[in-house]
Amino acid sequence: MSVLFPPLLAWFIAQVLKVTFYSTREHRLNLRVLAQTGGMPSSHSAIVAGLTTCIGRIEGVNSVSFGIALIFSFVVMYDAQGVRRAAGRQAALLNQLANELLSGHQIQQIRLRELLGHTPVEVLVGAALGILIGLIPF
Repeated sequence: MSVLFPPLLAWFIAQVLKVTFYSTREHRLNLRVLAQTGGMPSSHSAIVAGLTTCIGRIEGVNSVSFGIALIFSFVVMYDAQGVRRAAGRQAALLNQLANELLSGHQIQQIRLRELLGHTPVEVLVGAALGILIGLIPF
């Protein structure tokens, strides 16, 4: 099988789990989470961890490809829980300020998206899922 199948499978499973978790919590099917960023588990972490693990299993952990994939995985996971999460917090604060400043005024405000990143737990669960799937020899 291709080196692409395990990471894509990890991504798909993460997306199915995300829909399942949100739909269970909301007591209705919610397919919108498939087009949103953030949530449990991180599908970004699942796909990069799955790719890195699969490359390590096939080519070895001393290969150049594994090294590149590992660094790429760290950057993606750091961004998912660090930079994008901080941007989401800033958006929440700006939305709150806009609500307070513009309440009672006839100005239409555009709300910023607040759920942009992942918590560290969401990233770790996604990475664990990717590693588990990446270890399976297909």
